[in-house]
Amino acid sequence: MKTLDINTWNRKEHFQHFSKLKDPYFGVTIPFEVGNAYQYAKDNNVSFFGVYLHACMQAINAVDNLKYRVVEDTIQVYDTIHASATIMRSDKTFGFSFINFTEDLDGFLINLSNEVDRIENSPSLFPPVNGLNCVHCSAIPWLNFSGHKEPVSGEMDSVPKLAFSKAVKQDNKLIMNVAINVNHALVDGYHLALFSEMFQKNLNK
Repeated sequence: MKTLDINTWNRKEHFQHFSKLKDPYFGVTIPFEVGNAYQYAKDNNVSFFGVYLHACMQAINAVDNLKYRVVEDTIQVYDTIHASATIMRSDKTFGFSFINFTEDLDGFLINLSNEVDRIENSPSLFPPVNGLNCVHCSAIPWLNFSGHKEPVSGEMDSVPKLAFSKAVKQDNKLIMNVAINVNHALVDGYHLALFSEMFQKNLNK
């Protein structure tokens, strides 16, 4: 982790403007083709959620601005961003996870499985490990939504927030809408376009 010098940053004025807003977040919902990821999960008997979440986290970690976090009056840049996903228990309550990211899919799926087991056997809402070096994400596989709004606390927040919709067949393709909300003081539409391109590329592998 390192600290970004705001005074020499070419986005200083941009940051100062948007960081003063009560809610500096903006969001978009993007359709992704997930047929290859689904088929890979089915063929290898692994979690479809785990496969596309790993592809997503690879893309998150490939875009520098999605690794920036506001800490008091500084910007911290994390080396690696992990996944804090909402996991549902068998009794339909849920807990927040902290899934350590690895470039290796098999390792990531093991980390996900361990968190699923921990949450199923714990009443806690929050994980024992938590921090700003993550993204908050939820799968909503029961709904094919085309828009999504995240709750905000009113305090300065800079962790990107994602939601994954139900995957549905459209024109012989399997499409999943993904909502992503980011702090505009740190991230612009250009950076989300980079993320989108990389995420789709990863899903196509």
